[in-house]
Amino acid sequence: MQDAAFAAALRSCGQQPLRLPGGLTVLQRRFCGLRVAMLPRARPPPDLAEQLRAAGLHTVPLILSPPTPCAMPHAMRLRRPQSCAVLDLTPPQDARRAALNGKWRNQLRRAEGAGLRVHHASFPPDPNHPLLMAEAAQARTRRYAAWPPNLTAAFARVAPTQTRLFTARLGRRPIAHMLFLRHGRGATYHIGHSCREGRALHAHNLLLWQAGNWLAEVGHSHLDLGPLHPRTQGLTRFKLRSGAQVQPTGGSWLYWRPFG
Repeated sequence: MQDAAFAAALRSCGQQPLRLPGGLTVLQRRFCGLRVAMLPRARPPPDLAEQLRAAGLHTVPLILSPPTPCAMPHAMRLRRPQSCAVLDLTPPQDARRAALNGKWRNQLRRAEGAGLRVHHASFPPDPNHPLLMAEAAQARTRRYAAWPPNLTAAFARVAPTQTRLFTARLGRRPIAHMLFLRHGRGATYHIGHSCREGRALHAHNLLLWQAGNWLAEVGHSHLDLGPLHPRTQGLTRFKLRSGAQVQPTGGSWLYWRPFG
């Protein structure tokens, strides 16, 4: 969310992110008519108050969500830290394969022997792409927050080389997808979908493994697989058995002059 492509995608969708003098991106929303600013996925700089004043935000409530735990003076905690699963892509491929959980590795072997073909390319900037439609329907059914399809399409439009869609096919039929966003030396798993046949053949194991290998080859050091939720035990097991490590976030905080 601090990558320049994310701010450009927001602008193309009619949003107005602000840039602090130090380079960090601040988002803006209104809740019940109240203007609220958000500094997502960034450690607050030591001169935060001065930078907010320079940007005209010194009287606006600011929500902070640092990616890792850090000191938060003059802020009130809104939400406890979560945990994310992060894959280290710096070890050699054979070492990363050896670090896989035994069950995950066996599923990968079965997928590798199932005759699946994997293709990857930049994501097409189409808000009606089947993957985005499937993700939107799944988010409604399971009641979780997701990027609007227009925002993902806008990101692909303004930064096509920072997207990578991996697709597994059985014959000519696509049975599973995984979309990754690239930013600096890091990358993030964005969305994915698999049909019943894809799940039976463990296609997502194959896609994640091959995506991690490709990302490592082009110079990425880590892959963020997203938050770990107690209510999605199966997904948590899938992420951690892939060799990912648990990384705590910094939680959510409210920074506002009255509390300073």
